[in-house]
Amino acid sequence: MAGRTAPFSRFEWMIAWRYLRARRAEGGVSVMTWISLVGITLAVFALIATLAVRSGFRDEFVDTILGANAHVTIYSQLYETEDGQRSRMIEDYAEMADRVRQVEGVTRVAPLVKGQVMATANGENAGVEIFGISPDDLATIPRIADPETSRGDIGAFGGETVAIGSGVAQILGVGVGDRVRVISPDGAKTAFGTSPRVSAFEVGYIFTAGRYDIDRTRVYMPFGAAQTFFNSEGVADELEVMVEDPEEVGAMGTALLQAAGERALLWTWRDASGSFLRALEVEDNVMFIILSILVLIAAMNIVSGLIMLVKNKGRDIGILRTIGLTEGAVLRVFFICGALTGTIGTLLGVILGCLFALYIDPIFAAVNYVMGGGVWDPSIRGIYALPAKLELRDVLSAVLLSLGLSFVVTIFPARRAARLDPVEALRYE
Repeated sequence: MAGRTAPFSRFEWMIAWRYLRARRAEGGVSVMTWISLVGITLAVFALIATLAVRSGFRDEFVDTILGANAHVTIYSQLYETEDGQRSRMIEDYAEMADRVRQVEGVTRVAPLVKGQVMATANGENAGVEIFGISPDDLATIPRIADPETSRGDIGAFGGETVAIGSGVAQILGVGVGDRVRVISPDGAKTAFGTSPRVSAFEVGYIFTAGRYDIDRTRVYMPFGAAQTFFNSEGVADELEVMVEDPEEVGAMGTALLQAAGERALLWTWRDASGSFLRALEVEDNVMFIILSILVLIAAMNIVSGLIMLVKNKGRDIGILRTIGLTEGAVLRVFFICGALTGTIGTLLGVILGCLFALYIDPIFAAVNYVMGGGVWDPSIRGIYALPAKLELRDVLSAVLLSLGLSFVVTIFPARRAARLDPVEALRYE
């Protein structure tokens, strides 16, 4: 009858559970088993937390790129003008923009005039980058036109009114309604040399794009005013293009080049940030491997705990074999003991990891308070807070890894218990 007993029968679970809940003095759960339980819990928690932060950081970083920058920038090759000067200016920018808008998948095209200048107010100076853009186009940039993170009215942008980043406003100590002077070294050429060009503009809108480098350097100026300020009447520096699916922007390159014309060149958001994203992907893979090793180390403690349990239960194993339990039944009993440890540890780790990802903001705020602030430096990280995004595939990968390792390492001490000779086990009893 024993040979026909179904695997993992009720009595096997009963014996395994009895061994697990037995007191230490009775040869039950050892200290090593508790250590392995805690180790697996912490390892799975660390793995899920790391994967959540990784996903959140990448999504936040990409979102700030796509929400405040062009998905594709179209600019011109260097060419020689009629008066013999070399230039990259786009003279037919309006016609080029109309052609690019016809490309399938393009949602927005905006001509830009760009230049680096110095902004000054209240005795403070800041190096900024001017983006000359029309008011209608500015209102369609998601991260810039977000009313929840901005101050002022974006509708006030235009004429002699500019929009500045919150970091620029902080450096200069200005708010909505204040005036800012913009100074460009490339001004009018005179007999005594080039005199700087200076203009004053009113701050009508202050935005927070979510990227430290954008908020501290970017100023939007009305397109016509920027053309006048930079001596670029009738021309644009580049076209800012937004598309429906930024992840597939590479497949649109040929169509965009054909629409833009023979002198056009493309620069996508992946070209600008591809190296960082690739480095981030490599770091993610390395971190996953390192944390997987931690899970393996924690799972190996199950082996030590089971070996001690098998040693303490040698007499019981001999009796069970004598009354008819097969080697397979004994193996399954001790496999259940080890597998339950791994399963419970994994479950607790998943709960802790998910709670960490869901409540990362108050946890991070508490850590920042205890450390006295300055734990997260946005000037280095690029974004203002530590993000976390809980994804099902990350949780499943952590669960499968932990359970797989726990089940595999449990087999070896369970086989040792199954192969224990009952005669040797009961020789001195």
